[in-house]
Parts: sequence; structure tokens; C-alpha cells
Amino acid sequence: MKIDISKYLQDRYQEAQLKSAFPGPVVTIAREIGCPSKQIATFLVEKLNHSGYKFSKKTPWRWISKEILEESAKDLGVDMAEIKYVFEYKTFGVLEDLLLSHSKKFYKSDRKVRNTIAKVIRNFADEGNAVIVGRGGVAITRDIPKSLHIKLEAPLEWRALRTSEKHNISIDEAKKYCLDIDKKREQFRDYFQGKGNDYTRFDITFNCMTIDAEEISEIIIESLRIRNLI
Repeated sequence: MKIDISKYLQDRYQEAQLKSAFPGPVVTIAREIGCPSKQIATFLVEKLNHSGYKFSKKTPWRWISKEILEESAKDLGVDMAEIKYVFEYKTFGVLEDLLLSHSKKFYKSDRKVRNTIAKVIRNFADEGNAVIVGRGGVAITRDIPKSLHIKLEAPLEWRALRTSEKHNISIDEAKKYCLDIDKKREQFRDYFQGKGNDYTRFDITFNCMTIDAEEISEIIIESLRIRNLI
């Protein structure tokens, strides 16, 4: 089969132009620990694709999580294990960065890693039809007109009970764990949006104790439809 190279290149160029000129649509989901973000993202993507909501993009809707780690590592030219610490909400100070840079030949600074993660998230968002779970998505994609930003929350007692069952720990231990991870996630978003920045408020906040995952996904889809994002 003969391929028309000039037409192929022209089509790819037009697709690239479309992505950069009309980024999105993208949905970001931030969550307090214990809220069913992955379940909601799964429901959301399945419903959007089943209903044929593909907007102007050719790709189906998909939810993005581990792909961010994979693409960031690939971009940096390192093994995923070397940058996984960022997704575990750990940071390196200036002194640690300096010491590691002298002990590892291909060491990437903490700032370099985080900025690469932001670039990868932005690329997924620009491509459109993406649901980005966590990773500071709201701060990185807020300026995209065709975007919707969701926050999942619930009372601490409810979240601690779910966390206790999942990790087989006591309720008191689960409460401490929830508060610790919530704080680290907030700090992770602060890196990209600036501490105290009022610009990255969420569009919709759901109480996961009173509204189940499937109901939340339905409400998100209706919100996307009302705002002409799908």
C-alpha cells in the first residue's frame, strides 16, 4: 500500500495546530484521601464514550494517572522509580538536591522533575478528551477555556472508616493518615499554583458521603453538556 507522505505530514500538522489552538476539553479531579476518585473517573470515561461525546477530537475519552509518571520519566530519560517520590508527596531541599547531583550521574533536580510533570499533564490536557486525576491538575490546566475542575471531599470520620478498612489500620491511625495525605496533596498543588492563590478554585465540589460515584459522574457529564464542553 502506497502512502502519500505529503498528505500524511499535512494531516499531522493540522492535528497539531488544532490541539494548540483549541486545547481541551479536560476534566480534573482533586480529592481528599478516602474519596472514590478512580471509580468516578472510570464511570465518567465509560459514560462519555458510550454516549458518543468526543467533541472535535478523534481520540476517545480516557482518564490519566499512571501515564503521567511514565511520560515524565521518558521525557527526563530516567527510570520511573527515580521520580516516583514526587507522586508520594516527598520533596528534596536545596542541600539534598546538591548532594544527589554529585552522587548521581544522571540526576534530575526536584524542580526539573516537577516542571516536567506539569508539562506532561498540560500536553494530555491540550490533546483533549482527558480526565486527569490528582497531580495538581487544576493549577496546570485552569486557563484552558474548555475545562471543568472537580473537588471530592467527605467528612473525616467517613473517610477514615474507608481508609481503615482498606489499609487494615485503626480508625485513629486512619484519621492521622488522611490528614497527613490531605496536607501533602495541598502542598503539591501549591507548588504549581502558588500558596494561597485564589485563582485555582474548583468549579464543583461533591460530598462523597451523600452522593455516590455513579451519581457524581452523571452530574459531571450534565455540567459538561450545559457548558458546551461536549
